[in-house]
Amino acid sequence: MFENKKMIVVGLGKSGLAAYELLKEEGADVILYDGNEEYNGVRPEAELYLGKDYPKELFQTADYAVFSPGVPLEIELADFFRAADIPILGEIELAYRLDQGQVIGITGTNGKTTTTTLMGEIMKAYNPETYVVGNIGYPYTAEVKKTSENSFTVAEISSFQLETAHTFCPKISAILNITPDHLNRHKTMENYTDLKLSIAKNQGSEEACILNFEDPILKERGKDLKCKTLYFSSLGNTEADMYLDAERNIRKKDGNVVLNQKETKLPGAHNAENIMAALLMAGEAGVPTELAVQVVKKFSPVPHRVELVAEKNGVEYYNDSKATNPDAAIKGILSMDRPTVLIGGGYDKNSDFTQWVQCFNGRVKKLLLMGVTREQIAQTCDRLGFQAYEFVDDLAQAMEKAGEITEPGDAVLLSPACASWDMFASYEERGDLFKEYVRKI
Repeated sequence: MFENKKMIVVGLGKSGLAAYELLKEEGADVILYDGNEEYNGVRPEAELYLGKDYPKELFQTADYAVFSPGVPLEIELADFFRAADIPILGEIELAYRLDQGQVIGITGTNGKTTTTTLMGEIMKAYNPETYVVGNIGYPYTAEVKKTSENSFTVAEISSFQLETAHTFCPKISAILNITPDHLNRHKTMENYTDLKLSIAKNQGSEEACILNFEDPILKERGKDLKCKTLYFSSLGNTEADMYLDAERNIRKKDGNVVLNQKETKLPGAHNAENIMAALLMAGEAGVPTELAVQVVKKFSPVPHRVELVAEKNGVEYYNDSKATNPDAAIKGILSMDRPTVLIGGGYDKNSDFTQWVQCFNGRVKKLLLMGVTREQIAQTCDRLGFQAYEFVDDLAQAMEKAGEITEPGDAVLLSPACASWDMFASYEERGDLFKEYVRKI
């Protein structure tokens, strides 16, 4: 498909380099570009241009430009390609065009990684020829050549990746929830919502989309989708295709119990939603219910998502570094069943912290604030009458303060409600450092 095509790969992170390797294997003529002035990785065997300047005459002869998810579509180079009528593909779109099997795509503001990982395990138990890719950390382009007409690809898809997905059409999709996030890039909630819903834009009557019945946006906008729609409810709504009842039973629409959430290692209403989404997708993929339930019961939470690190001196330490927005962090707080010292704050994504702070009452013993957003969060706390907060300079000082405040029976929760990029390379680095500090106690 891309043989002898001239391809400009923009962005030399993990996704960009995986796209380069795939295109090279496909026989394309690949040129690499990154806006940074320096490149410190292993230098690929291809033409490479760095910095703000690029050879316009050369670039305008390209057949396609391939943008990594982290590269915004508002930069001057994107305008250049659009003006030259050169299609901009994302890494997801590029790989999808080469995938020979069935694709399951999962998006949403929160819960994507847990649901994708769980769905991947279910599908692997059903069909070993299953590949788990996307925003979860495994580039789709690195795996797609392994696919066949019998394979399944389970892909976690971010809003950034959906910006450059054109023909992408999963056999089964899921939109777990839509709450404000990444508005520093997408500008408005309407733009962000449209992007999330676009995972189903190419789906028709032969495809299915799984939606959250309790999400007002999805309940309303789901009516406009052209594909088959299935709903899950964590509030016991029997209109949904699968719902959670007051005893934590997950039931099908006919009332039959599939399993009880207490039989799993995934507590909380948010995890019940993740489980139901995975079970509904599995059903659409042809997986026997008994097999899917067996996998769910054995499944352990993914790292950095309300992850119990250890209990030290009667205090439980939880790593929820993946809570990079207020809605995700609310779910972390609601998972706690003991007085909690909360560590929050970080990179500013233009979030509103009101609802997060409102859920502190009776749960958060002390809030330790760090990062760029700490002043903004403190102002929200003042406005809402929550005074039990303190500023810290970094995670090390937060852990030191937490040690002074806690007593047996308490919990310490790293659940920042913000991205990590002001102080760390990633939320994984932030969570790993937290776990390192806990181990040293």
